This record gives sequence, structure tokens and C-alpha cells, in this order.
Amino acid sequence: MSMEHPPPPALIRVPVRIVVLVAVLPVRMAWDALTAAGRLLDRALLRPAGRALRWLFERAVALPARWLYRSVLTPTGRGLAWLLGAVFVWPWVGLWRYVVVPVARYGIAVPAAWLYRTLLCPAGHGLLRALAVAGEGVGRLLPRLGRGLVWLLGAVFVWPWVGLWRYVVVPVARYGIAVPAAWLYRRALAPLGTGSLFLLEKLLLVPLAALFRYVLIPLLRYGVAVPAVRLGRHVLVPLGRGLGWSFRQAGRGLAWLLKAVFVWPWVGLWRYVVVPVARYGVAVPVLWLWNRVLVPVGREVRDALALCWRAAGFVSRAVGRGLKWLAWNLVGRPLVRVWRVLRWCGRNLVARPLAQIWHGLRWCARNLVARPLARVWASVVRPAGRWIRDDVWAPARRITAEAGRAAREALASARATVREARADAWRALVGAARPTGPREPVAAPVRTPLGTTSAPEVSLRKRG
Repeated sequence: MSMEHPPPPALIRVPVRIVVLVAVLPVRMAWDALTAAGRLLDRALLRPAGRALRWLFERAVALPARWLYRSVLTPTGRGLAWLLGAVFVWPWVGLWRYVVVPVARYGIAVPAAWLYRTLLCPAGHGLLRALAVAGEGVGRLLPRLGRGLVWLLGAVFVWPWVGLWRYVVVPVARYGIAVPAAWLYRRALAPLGTGSLFLLEKLLLVPLAALFRYVLIPLLRYGVAVPAVRLGRHVLVPLGRGLGWSFRQAGRGLAWLLKAVFVWPWVGLWRYVVVPVARYGVAVPVLWLWNRVLVPVGREVRDALALCWRAAGFVSRAVGRGLKWLAWNLVGRPLVRVWRVLRWCGRNLVARPLAQIWHGLRWCARNLVARPLARVWASVVRPAGRWIRDDVWAPARRITAEAGRAAREALASARATVREARADAWRALVGAARPTGPREPVAAPVRTPLGTTSAPEVSLRKRG
């Protein structure tokens, strides 16, 4: 049977295309309408709305956030970081850098290094040299001590037993036991053993060998083996062959009977009933229906769908162009004309007058305010400021600095005069010049039991 797909007749092709065109045309028109509506919505609403939202977000959120970040958060963060560093970081850094590191370096590391270099290293080298000398002496002494100890242990625990074995046990065993025993065996037991073996061989072994060779072997061979072989060859083997042939024939017959009863009916049913029915009653009609009906119809439906989708697209685009022409001529052109009129009015009646007013205000601000202020600043304020800075402020600052310097010198000279007067008074009262070096700590006044205070005691060395 041929498996090729024959070309479908026109009887199938034309109705299928008509039905598919009727069913596909509304779907394609609805699809094109939805597509056009989506494009119009995207172009007229979604994109402008997106741009407006982006502009609004930039103006309402992004710019204030950027300004807040640059003007408030960044300085605040820097100040907070500086404050946190000054409170929590810099004290520990200063403590580590100016306290811990110097103390560890000059209080621990340098003394430890000096101690190691000046004390521990020489002491260690001397100790190592002493240990080396002591080890060398001990190394020379220990072998000699070991040899003496080994000689002592051998003399106490080993050499007595060696002497006992070598000079007592071995001579006694050799000359007291082995030599007499060898002489007794060679001179007495060997001749006696030779005669005994000859008698044993002639009286016992020879008769037993003759009995085994001339009596037992012929009896076993001709009385038992030969009859058993003949019985097996002429009786048992033919009987076994006959029984085997009988069993084989019985098995073949039984197998044939079982096949005839249980196998051949089912084989015949499968071969002559089930297979023909399945092949010619099911498979051939289904295959013919698939190849002759379903495949051509499916192919035609597929081609018809593609063709009708394109045709419906042409129809839908034609209808869309017509609706577009009507909308443009009935709605679009009037709206465009109205828009152009409104745009001309806004440009010529609003924008241009406002622009002229803006230019006039800018000219007035520039020529009537900014330029006069710049001239006043350049001609009056700047020269006055420079005169005040150079002729008034600089001399006053210089005079103030000189007055301060003179006051400091006067205070220093007055302090020196007072110090000399106090020294003269002390010399007049005590009789010795008061030390002019660094000031010593003043001793606290001594409180007496009555509650009064007395002057601090002065040693005779200090009194001079």
C-alpha cells in the first residue's frame, strides 16, 4: 500500500478556505484594531505621561534630594564623622601613638634589647662554653665508666655461667655421655641390628609380598573386576540406553501433547484471527483514513489559515485606512486648524508681548540698577575700603601692637624690679641672698595644737 499523500481535490480546498476566511476575518480585524489602539495609546498617552512623570520626579524628588545630599547630608555626615572621630577615635589614636608606643618602645623594648645585648647574650655564651667544656669532659668519662660497668656486670653475671658451660657441662656431656654412647652403638648395637633386619625381611616381608602378588591381585582381578566389567558392558549399558531412548520418546510425545493442547490453539488464534483482524480491520482503515482524509484536510486547514490570515490582513488594513481617512477629514483637520489658530494667538498675543516685557525689564535692571551700582562700587566703595584698610586700620593695628609690646616690656621690668626688691628685703632680714634659680615648692604652714599656724621651719644649711 502506498504511503504517499495524494494532492487533495478542489472539493476539499475551496470549502475549507471559505469557512476559514469567514472565521478568521473578525479575529484579524479585532487583532488589528487592538494593535492600532495600543500604538495610539502608547504614542498619545503613555509616552507623554512617562515623560511628565520623569520630569515631575526629577523636579520634585531628584533635585531636592540631590540638593539635600550635597548641602545638608554631606556636611552633616562630615561633621558627625569628625565629631565621632574626635570623641571615639582620636583619643585612642593619640593614646596609642604618644603613650603606648613610646612606653612600649622606650620603657620595654629598648631596656629589654639592652638587657639582652649587654647581659643575656654574654651570659648565654659563657654558659654555652661552660656546658660545652663540661659535656666534653663527661663525654670522655662516660665511655670509660661504661666499659668498667660492662666488665663488672660480665664478671658478676656472665662469666661464671660461661665458664660453667664451657669447662663443666660440655666436657661432661661430650666425654661422659656422647663418646660412650657412640662406642656402644658402633661396637654392639650396629652388628646386632643388621642380623635382626635380615631375619625380619626373610621371615615376614617376603611371604607377605608373595601373598599379595600371587593370591590377592589375581583373585581381585579375575574374580571381581572382569565379571563387573562384562556385566556393565553387556547388560547395564544396553539397559541404560534403552531406558534413555524410552524416556526421550515419552518426553517428545508429552511435549507434542502439551503443545497440541495449550500452545497451538493460541498460536493459530493469534496468527489466523487476531493478526488479520487487527491488520485488515483496524490498521489498514485507520492508515487509509489518516493518509487519505486527515492529513490532506489538516494540510489544507493549515494553508487556509495562513492564506486567510494574510487576506484578512489586507481587508483589515483597507478598512483601517478608510476609518483613518474619515477620522482625519472629519476630526483631525478641524482640530489641527483650531490648534494652529490657538498657537498663532498664543505666540503673537501672549508670548511675544511677554518676551518684550521681559527684555525691557532686563534692560532696565541692567542699565538702571546693575551698572550704576557697579560704578558706585568701583568709584566710591572700593577706594574708601582701600583707604580705610591702608591709612586707618593698618596704622591703628601697628600702634596697638607697639603699645602691647611696650606694656609687656613694662610688666616684665616691673616684675624684675619687684623680684630684686624681694631679694633685697630677704637679704636684709635673713642675711643671705635668696636663690634666684627655679622656684622651690613652698612648705605648708605647721598647725600647732592650739590652732594657730607658725612659719615653716628653715634649715641651717638654707639659712647660710
